[in-house]
Order: sequence, then C-alpha cells, then structure tokens
Amino acid sequence: MGWFILSPNNVEGLTNLKFLLSGLTTTIYISVVSIIISAILGFIVAIPSLAKNKFLTYINIGYVEIVRAIPLLVLILWIYYGLPIMTGLSFSPFVSGIIALAISESAFQAEIFRAGINSIKKSQWEAGSSLGLTFYKRLRLVILPQAIKNILPALGNQFVYVLKMSSLVSIIGIGDLTRKANELVVSTYRPLEIYTFLILEYLILILIVSFIVRKFEKKLKQDGNN
Repeated sequence: MGWFILSPNNVEGLTNLKFLLSGLTTTIYISVVSIIISAILGFIVAIPSLAKNKFLTYINIGYVEIVRAIPLLVLILWIYYGLPIMTGLSFSPFVSGIIALAISESAFQAEIFRAGINSIKKSQWEAGSSLGLTFYKRLRLVILPQAIKNILPALGNQFVYVLKMSSLVSIIGIGDLTRKANELVVSTYRPLEIYTFLILEYLILILIVSFIVRKFEKKLKQDGNN
C-alpha cells in the first residue's frame, strides 16, 4: 500500500491526512499556552536573583537547577500519575501536559529574564533610585522596557523548543501531532510512511515559526538602531 495510505487522491488517504493534521491545532495551542505561563513563572523566579539577599538568590538557583535536572517526560508522567496519589489533586491529560511543559520551561525562561535584566547598565538602576522609585517600580518602569529587546528574541527561540518538546505530551493521551501519528500506525501498520510524514509536519511548522522569529529579531534590531 505504501504512500497510498496518505494520498489525497483517494478517500482513505485523504481521511488519514485529515486525521494526522487534526493534531496540529492541539500542538500549537499547548505550546502557546505553555510558553505564556512559563514566561510568567520564569519572570517571577528571576526576580529573587536580582536582589542582594543571598537567601533569595539561593532560592532562585535551587529552583532553576532542580527543574532543569528533571527530564520533561518524567515530569509529565509524575504530574499526571504521581501527583494525584500524593496530593489527591488530579488533572486532565491536557492540563497536566501544559503544567509540565510550563514548569520545565520556566527554569530556562528565568535565566533568560535574569540575563536580559542584568544586561542593563547599573547606572539605569541608580537613575531610578535617584528619582525615589522603589525596586519594583524601577524594574517595571526603567529596566524592563530596555531589557525586553534582549529578552523577546530568546523567548521566540524557546517557543521553537517548546513546539518540539510538546510531542512528549502524547504519552498521556493528548491528541497532538505525535499521538495522532501513533494511533494511525496502530491501525495501518505503516510506521515508515506515517512517521516520515510526522517529521515533515514538525519540520514545516518549526521552519515557519523560526522564520517569524528571525523576522521579529530583525525588526527589533532595526528599531534599536533608529
């Protein structure tokens, strides 16, 4: 049967193609929601590292190192299967996948925010202080508007990473691109054709997102030079 099972020129092939592509929306949605939540968490985690308090700095370092040391696949399985046993709280596969992706990615986002904020000259902090602004007002009104140009391109690159890693949520039953491919392999016994098509799906998706990110980076650089 070969590639005939994915040919749009016949009813069965068209049905299979639609089935495979039906996971695209789920993959994109999970990735977008996860990157937004992880950015918020990452920013919150990064704030203690900016303080002069060593205890708060150690909290930041501890969170980042621990979370980055946990494989994403293990975190997904623990949140979906282990967390309900330990706490009694249970989440749907969809929510569990987003939580795991967001937590895992937040450690990387925290480092991005920390590096972006620390790239701003110390004199900018001192200027805000001379105006009588509190730490958080200096951060919000003076530092972040300048640091965001350094942070956003890195966040865009991390979104590409999250898109790829989102394939792991298929293990808990979420109907993303990978899950749809696995289900079709079981029913058709054609792993070569289907997984090759899956690679092409991710390749095209990642290339499109990467292109948008590069265009965005270029625009930021142009705006910065003007």
